[in-house]
Amino acid sequence: MPALLQLDRLSFVLPDGRPLFSDLQFTFAPQRTGLVGDNGVGKSVLARLLAGRAQPSSGAVRRDGSLHYVPQELDPQSYPTVAALAGMDALLAALARIAAGSIDEADYALVGERWDAPARLRQALDEIDLRHVDADTPTASLSGGERQRIALQGAWLSQADWLVLDEPSNHLDAHQRARLVAQMARWPGGLLLISHDRGLLQHVAAIVELSAQGLRSYGGNYALYAQQRALEQAGFAAALQAEKAGARREQREAQQQAERQQRRVGRGEREGREGNQSKLLLDAKKERSQDSQGKLRVRAQEAQLARQQRVMDASARCAPETERLLLAPDSQVPSGKLLLELRALVLPYGQTQPLDLVLSGPRRLAVTGDNGSGKSTLLRVIAGQLAPAGGAVLCPARVAWLDQHAATREGELSAVQRVQKRNSTLAEGALRTRLALLGIAGTRATLPSHLLSGGERMKVALAAELYAQAPPQLLLLDEPDNHLDLASRQALEQMLLQYHGALLVVSHDQAFLDGLNLDPEGLTLHKRQSSEKDHARCL
Repeated sequence: MPALLQLDRLSFVLPDGRPLFSDLQFTFAPQRTGLVGDNGVGKSVLARLLAGRAQPSSGAVRRDGSLHYVPQELDPQSYPTVAALAGMDALLAALARIAAGSIDEADYALVGERWDAPARLRQALDEIDLRHVDADTPTASLSGGERQRIALQGAWLSQADWLVLDEPSNHLDAHQRARLVAQMARWPGGLLLISHDRGLLQHVAAIVELSAQGLRSYGGNYALYAQQRALEQAGFAAALQAEKAGARREQREAQQQAERQQRRVGRGEREGREGNQSKLLLDAKKERSQDSQGKLRVRAQEAQLARQQRVMDASARCAPETERLLLAPDSQVPSGKLLLELRALVLPYGQTQPLDLVLSGPRRLAVTGDNGSGKSTLLRVIAGQLAPAGGAVLCPARVAWLDQHAATREGELSAVQRVQKRNSTLAEGALRTRLALLGIAGTRATLPSHLLSGGERMKVALAAELYAQAPPQLLLLDEPDNHLDLASRQALEQMLLQYHGALLVVSHDQAFLDGLNLDPEGLTLHKRQSSEKDHARCL
């Protein structure tokens, strides 16, 4: 019988008192299911609740099988070793205690039938070309792609009834994404995939959307979901327009009825005066008229409230049309101005062949290559974060560097504080407007950043770099689309199209790169052959 994974009137309230979602009632089918929704709607919080990593404000998660969870942020503080990253640290520790003579029943219960766990982990690491890594290797020495691959290998080894994978394609190159798709197809249990990766979402059996209205299930993959949702939203929009038109018509009719009643009252008063009716009779008629008018006003107000509620209900079913946009930095770079020159540059990690590059004017290049080829290392060397192993870097330009882990930094600062830290001259009103255009408005802009979603934190990091006091002439972007929802990715594409400086961008999302109007040649790095001594890796 398939393992149960069910939400029973699940609610979660954020520390600032804002309800994130309420009374979620849903049963996940034991199949490959994609969970989608805007940044900040609560997808990652829901994942942590499913995994028991957080407690609901009310309601419960009901599951009768085992569940393995891979979060979207695999920072070394939370996962200090490869064993911890693979979710096998407790298991390997129990095996070590048993080997040392332990007879604790808890150790034997934890191991179960998995006596070959060390060998299976070794084989799993070899399969993803990480022969230089072992269970005790510190994860701080690994790249983002390597951490992601190890965490996924741990998921496939877990033998869990359910997998919950939060943005698992982040940091993976094209080859590793194809491998992820194949592994998902072979997984025999339930699998919940939280992702904005349209290519990956093509390989699920159903899509579940989380929004302010709750959870809604759509059959089929992302293409079918997009088609169904477009038709559904078109119907909702038509219903909203019909409700608005009906409300306007009813309001006109109510106004006309009120005017007719007023004319009747006026006519009756004139006829009473002209007919020399007694004051007592006139007062009685006036009282009845006022009573009738009062009842009509009450009914009119009730009808108006009912109309407004119908319009609000119809509007709530429509997807919000909030425009997401980034304002491009005010950078003008002359076509002949030298911004960057690499002279026989040898990277400390990754590609061993020297690199030569002259970047002048507002050129735009994609930096591509497999995980471990040195893409992030190259950007860090250009940004002055790492020293080259050889050669030279000449970079007279003002540089803004956004690395793939920028969203996890300065979590104690609010969005407003992070941007103000880079630009103290920007008026707070203008700053808040720019954040609001990114969907970070009101109290969200003043919360500590660690309370925001991963996508929201990435947008704050982008804003801090782009709106720095000295506008950047050269942008170094290392997987800036990670964690961003579809609307925010499109907003980033539009901003980069309007940006008039130079650009070096790393991304594994070809659709994202295709939308940036990049120079056709690009810069491709090649992975060096790993060795047992090659333990150091770029972050």
